[in-house]
Amino acid sequence: MKPILAIAVLFAAVANAISSDAQPPTLKIGAQAPDFELPGVDGRNWRLSDFSAAKVLVVVFTCNHCPTAQYYEERLKQFTVDYKDKGVAVVAISPNDPKSVRLDELGWTDLGDSFAEMKIRARDRGFNFPYLYDGDTETVSRAYGPVATPHVFVFDAQRKLRYQGRIDDSERPQSVRVHYLRDVVDALLADKEPPHTSTRPVGCSIKWAGKADAVKEYMEKLAAEPVTVSLADENTLKALRAGNPQKFRLVNFWATWCPPCVVEFPELVTINRMYRHRDFELVTVSVNRPEEQAQVLEFLKKQQASNRNLLFASTERDKLIEAFDPEWPGHVPFTVLISPEGKVIVRQLGSINPLALRRAIQKALNERKPW
Repeated sequence: MKPILAIAVLFAAVANAISSDAQPPTLKIGAQAPDFELPGVDGRNWRLSDFSAAKVLVVVFTCNHCPTAQYYEERLKQFTVDYKDKGVAVVAISPNDPKSVRLDELGWTDLGDSFAEMKIRARDRGFNFPYLYDGDTETVSRAYGPVATPHVFVFDAQRKLRYQGRIDDSERPQSVRVHYLRDVVDALLADKEPPHTSTRPVGCSIKWAGKADAVKEYMEKLAAEPVTVSLADENTLKALRAGNPQKFRLVNFWATWCPPCVVEFPELVTINRMYRHRDFELVTVSVNRPEEQAQVLEFLKKQQASNRNLLFASTERDKLIEAFDPEWPGHVPFTVLISPEGKVIVRQLGSINPLALRRAIQKALNERKPW
C-alpha cells in the first residue's frame, strides 16, 4: 500500500471510530452566533433573525428531564419578565436526542425530551420564551457546543458571544451568591465589559445522538431480568398496605381478563423502570383465581414485569380485598401510592393517568429527598 493511501485509510478509520455522541467544541468568546432555524413548541419555526431587534440575545440549552434544568425554569421565566422591556431576548433550545436517553435517566422527571413532551412542559409550566427542538439532528447544538443542561450563551447587539456558562452559582435559589447571567446582561446593556466571560456549567450531560445502541443494550438487559409471581394471603395484603418503611410503594391490582388493566400495564412497567433506583417500588397484585397462576405469569413475562408480583391466594376475594382496603369496592384496575409511613398519597379506582401518576411519584420522592 502506498504511504499516502495508507495515511488516508488511517484517518478514515480514526474518523469512523469517533462516535457521533462525542462532545463538540464549545463556541469561543467573540465568535459570531451560529444561525439556526428550529421548530418551537408554539407551532412556528424560529430563526436567529427573529431576534434581530434585541440588544442582547440569551440562548439557553436546556431540556425536560434534567433536575438541574428544572430548578432553573422559574428563574428563566422571571429573567425573561425582568429584561423583556430592556431589549433582551431569551430563547431556549433542547439539544437532546430522545432516543439516547435511558429510562433510569428519567428518574427525576415526569416527562422525557421528545418534542411532544416539550410542548406539554412549556404549556404546564407557562414558559414565556420560545422553546425549540433540536433533538432530531442536533446540528444547531453542535455548532454552539453546550456541555450540560442548562448552559447559557449571551450575545451582544452584533451577535458576538460575550459569555457562556452557568446562570448563577447554585441550582438552589436560596444558596445563590453570584448572578452570572444577570451581571453580564446588565453590563452589556450599560455598554460595559461583562464581569464574567466563561464559567463551568453544572447539570446533566447533553444526550448526543449515537447512544441509541447503548439504550438498546440497556433495554435488553432489563428484558432479561427474571419475572416471578407468588401467592398473597390476607396477612401478605395487610403487610402490603402497611407500606415499606424505606420506600414509596405503588400497588396495582389487575387481572388478565380486565382490558383496561392490560392496556395500562406497560405504563406501570415504565414507571417502575424510571423510579426504581430511587426510594420507590412497584408491586402488582392479580385478582385472578390462584389456579390461573401460569396464565398470570405468562402475561407478566411478556410485559417484562421484573418487579414484585402477587396473585390472590384464595377464591374468597372479599376477605383479601378487606385485608388491603375495606373501602375498595373490588373492581380493577385499582392503584394506590403509599408513603413509607403507610399514608395513601394516590388512590385511583379505574385506569390511571400515567402523566398525573408520574407527577405524584416525582413530587413525593422530591419532597422526601430533594435533588
